Amino acid sequence: MITTRERRQRIASRIQRVLPLVALLAAGVAAATPSARAQTSAQTLDQAGAQAASQTTIAASSQPREAPSQPGQASSQAVRLTLKQTVTLALQHSREVALANLQSDISGREARLSRSEFLPNFYAGSGAAYTKGSPLLAGGGTPSLFTLSYEEMLFNPLARSDIRVAQQGAEQQRLAAEDASNAVVVRSASSYLELAKVRRELDLMRRERESAQKILDFTQERMEAGFELPIEVTKARLTAARVEQRIAQLEDQEDSLSDQLDSLLGYQPDQPLEVGTEDLPQTFDQSVNDLEEQALINNVAVRQAESQRQSSFAHLQGERGGYWPTLSVIAQYNVLARYNDYDLFFKRFQRNNLIAGVEVKIPIFASRTMAAISFAQANVSAADMVVQNKRNEVSLDVRHKARQVKEMDTSREVARLELDLSQQNLEVLQAQFQQGRASVRDLEAGQLDQNDKWLGFLDADFARKQAQLDLLRTTGQVARLFQ
Repeated sequence: MITTRERRQRIASRIQRVLPLVALLAAGVAAATPSARAQTSAQTLDQAGAQAASQTTIAASSQPREAPSQPGQASSQAVRLTLKQTVTLALQHSREVALANLQSDISGREARLSRSEFLPNFYAGSGAAYTKGSPLLAGGGTPSLFTLSYEEMLFNPLARSDIRVAQQGAEQQRLAAEDASNAVVVRSASSYLELAKVRRELDLMRRERESAQKILDFTQERMEAGFELPIEVTKARLTAARVEQRIAQLEDQEDSLSDQLDSLLGYQPDQPLEVGTEDLPQTFDQSVNDLEEQALINNVAVRQAESQRQSSFAHLQGERGGYWPTLSVIAQYNVLARYNDYDLFFKRFQRNNLIAGVEVKIPIFASRTMAAISFAQANVSAADMVVQNKRNEVSLDVRHKARQVKEMDTSREVARLELDLSQQNLEVLQAQFQQGRASVRDLEAGQLDQNDKWLGFLDADFARKQAQLDLLRTTGQVARLFQ
């Protein structure tokens, strides 16, 4: 039968074995505490977060390695990347951007094709045909051994408007390529920042796993000694299980984000990547009115709608020009042969023949022009309404996202203060433990609470960055952010 005195001696000996672990924990708490507690700026807490994570750059591998020479090559060495490098590589290897640029180039070539009617056009040819009676060719003209013709349009309002319409179509495709580029910038930057956040959270959760296990072991010892109820052990096991569950979720999220970055950057699957803890390289000190003005000028959707309106107006002008005459320069040189029986049907045969001059077509009555003008006017009215709707929509969207950024700033500040409070509470617990007024479980619980506040701060910080990226894309400034 174990007496009460022997039981107390056994508990004391177990506590002595735990003391070295407590000393290590206290050293970790001191390292995680910011050096200047009086400063409560976000920059100070970010530095403290880097200390708590034990490194500024969080790597997939524990040892830094050199990057492979080219993307697309399989390599077991980790690749170090900055945020700007990630965005640049993603733009270079994006199939979406490449396809959009190709479509833009096709539209530009189509616009140049429309201009060919107003440029010099030379044609030369020859052929053979059977004729009976007067020498004729299909479509008019005379059979010739050799023909050289020249055509150039000088004045044709409808054809000139087709050129402007094609140019606006090319501009819209260029804007679509710009929008695809902005989407890749936001996607790659978000993946980079989220991967850095997840790896910092993983580091904190693995530290939390150690603390949860220490609490569980200590609670079990006290229960065996008769100082705790079994329900306390169940609570400690539940806490440890929740930590393991969170770690498994974060590891799965880390793998998914790494695979996504590998795909965006053109690397082989399972390529180890090293990402750093970075902030966006631009401060958000613009007023809402300035942001709204920037969006109305630079937003891709607004610019596409305005380009479509210009295209509709150019088409209307061209249809109105259908009442005007058209003017073209024409010339043709033919070499004839006697075996076509020209001397039988004409009094005089001449081998070399030339015609040159100006061709003018004057519309007398064109019912199509009236209908086309009415249709083009309806398109212009619809395009004007689309532009106004799009501008109003973008204005509301900018104001909404600006409020979201402000809200995320306040949420981050709250999380920062909660983290600061948990760190101060942990310092108090450490002092109480050294004075014998707090147990190991209290100290470990304080460490768990600090880790939870770190996770909340990291989530709030990433949400703020995500809101900033969305606002920058809406205002059309996200591409210049990483230049």
